[in-house]
Amino acid sequence: MKIITRSLAIIFSVLLMGCGGKEEKKSDGFSVDRTKSTEKPVEAASAVDEVPASKRITLDEKGVGEIKSITLDSEINTEMAAAGEAIYNTNCTACHKLDKRFIGPSPRGIMERRSPEWIMNMILDPKLMTEQDRCAKDLLIEFNGAAMANQNLTVDEARSILEYFRTL
Repeated sequence: MKIITRSLAIIFSVLLMGCGGKEEKKSDGFSVDRTKSTEKPVEAASAVDEVPASKRITLDEKGVGEIKSITLDSEINTEMAAAGEAIYNTNCTACHKLDKRFIGPSPRGIMERRSPEWIMNMILDPKLMTEQDRCAKDLLIEFNGAAMANQNLTVDEARSILEYFRTL
């Protein structure tokens, strides 16, 4: 009986020591902490950020670039608009659709949301605009980093596209 009691005591002691304090194992390599933060960034608290950039109205902003001022005639120049439509159909439809969001925003209604100067600056130098203009930066983020390609258009070609946008 003493042998059985001693044997059980030894087995029980070994089990307690084996299951004792949990030690964290160090691993050599990469680990990721997958906890999510519930805090919002301070800069995301403004009312401007609540409206998507594609819907935001910024008619008072002219953007960054060579176009500082444009005077539009009260009537649409149909020849210029037709030329702009042809350029748009050749260079822009891979990313922009008239009636829906695609790789880039739809140009329909752009004249009610952006100034003519902003539109032309964006057409002529999208890289500069996305680097220095707040709305262009926000559009880049909204459209998953799909940067607008510089089509190397002339000022006259960009102006024709702007005239076409006036017809939409």
